[in-house]
Amino acid sequence: MKILVTGGAGFIGSNFIHEIIDKYQVINLDALTYAGNLNNLKDIENHKNYKFIHSNICNLYMDKKIMESCNTIVHFAAESHVDRSIKNSEKFIETNIRGTWALLEAARVKDIKKFIYISTDEVYGSGFTWLSNYFIESSPFNPSSPYAASKASADMLVQSYHKTYGLPTIIIRLSNCFGPYQHIEKLIPLTITNLLTNKKIPVYGNGNAIRNWLYVRDACAAIAYILSNAKLGEAYNIGWGNEKTNLDLIKRVLNYFEKDLSYIKYVKDRPGHDLRYPMNCSKITELGWKPKYDFDESLKETIEWYKNNKEWWSTLKE
Repeated sequence: MKILVTGGAGFIGSNFIHEIIDKYQVINLDALTYAGNLNNLKDIENHKNYKFIHSNICNLYMDKKIMESCNTIVHFAAESHVDRSIKNSEKFIETNIRGTWALLEAARVKDIKKFIYISTDEVYGSGFTWLSNYFIESSPFNPSSPYAASKASADMLVQSYHKTYGLPTIIIRLSNCFGPYQHIEKLIPLTITNLLTNKKIPVYGNGNAIRNWLYVRDACAAIAYILSNAKLGEAYNIGWGNEKTNLDLIKRVLNYFEKDLSYIKYVKDRPGHDLRYPMNCSKITELGWKPKYDFDESLKETIEWYKNNKEWWSTLKE
């Protein structure tokens, strides 16, 4: 199997390449925007199974030669930061919707055998606080932000290409991931690096927004498992069951650094801020996969990674 990984220099994409590089041949296609970093893959840049191509997915409809030798696509490439989408949604529409369309068209023409689209729990919109309410894969979409709407649009495009053209697609809707190589604009690395640079941590509203946290190594293992075992045309929710309020999560990191609550700075809440993304993940567990990493241990490992890799994030902080 030869896999084209889009956005492979990003956070989850680079971790996924590390997960599969010894088993499959991989072409990493990345536009290297602010969130793409080839240093994420420095240790495997000369691996016999690895090749990098600097390109934009929006060009793939015109440049189908890139995929001539690939039979599988795992599509991570996306603009993903909600705050940026609120300030300026144009890039999100271009990359997340038009880019996915271009990739689908190229895949259709080249007769790709498997197309894996990495979606998000945010397509479902804000869930309720009571524990009996969970989104299943057939739940209706109700996105709140331009980012979530762009991912929902692309998700539906993927579904349509399966139904209309028979493109062999699988959709994976991930919960909030964390781990090494995550850009410092995201909550966990922002919290860690702010504490490492003696800065306060901004918390939206009262900090009671709830997220389901998934260690990136579990996420990548799930994607690899689905790649080999899942049924075409299906969608899968992937989560860990570790629901935490943003405030509780930040307190855990503060405790690790032995810092008090004075490091928290409450700020005006994000427009359209979703309260919770409660996903039912029984479909993937029935397929035979389950997470294996302990949340608290994984959070500690992530903190240690940022402590030991200041050269990776210090320029981003500036």
